[in-house]
Amino acid sequence: MKDNLLFKNSDFKQFIIKFFAVFAFLYFGTYFWIGFVAPGGYYSEFAAKYLDYVSAIKTSLLIGTKTLLSFFDIQTAQFNNHVIRFVNGKGVRIAYDCVGYGVYSFWIAFVVANKSSFTRKLVWTIIGLFLLWSVNVIRISLFLVSVNKNWEMPLGINHHDWFTIVAYLVIFLMIFAFDKNNNNQKRNKSVYENPI
Repeated sequence: MKDNLLFKNSDFKQFIIKFFAVFAFLYFGTYFWIGFVAPGGYYSEFAAKYLDYVSAIKTSLLIGTKTLLSFFDIQTAQFNNHVIRFVNGKGVRIAYDCVGYGVYSFWIAFVVANKSSFTRKLVWTIIGLFLLWSVNVIRISLFLVSVNKNWEMPLGINHHDWFTIVAYLVIFLMIFAFDKNNNNQKRNKSVYENPI
């Protein structure tokens, strides 16, 4: 039986270990952190008041949705418990499941696990998080419109699954762009260091 060279490559093994370690820390860490900031269970008033980054993301999604819909002359009202609704219409509540911390965790883990400079990793992380956040704002906006217009979800797929599908398509496109950019940087560095 042939040895699998892919798993013998130490760079690949390092990438896999880093990727899963960072992903697990971010994903399960956020899941665990929600327990501190949501009433009940392990609730911490201090954490809920000063360290609740998940609610900050939820609020930013509400503001983004309100702003996007205002471009189409759709007036919305926003409420403290992370609810947005059409003025004189139906609304939706942004729950913890709606934040998208799974796809954010995946993207950050991918970037961190790669070999690149700190600055490039930071720039790619910010770009990726913004694009994924934008996809989520579009999803929430479309869902709010569909609730008020009584539209059916395409192909019978719910809005959470649509978000996941589109978000991972965006991630795979960003992975392609990141790798292409990374390879170009390496090639340019090699030419600079070893001119003909």
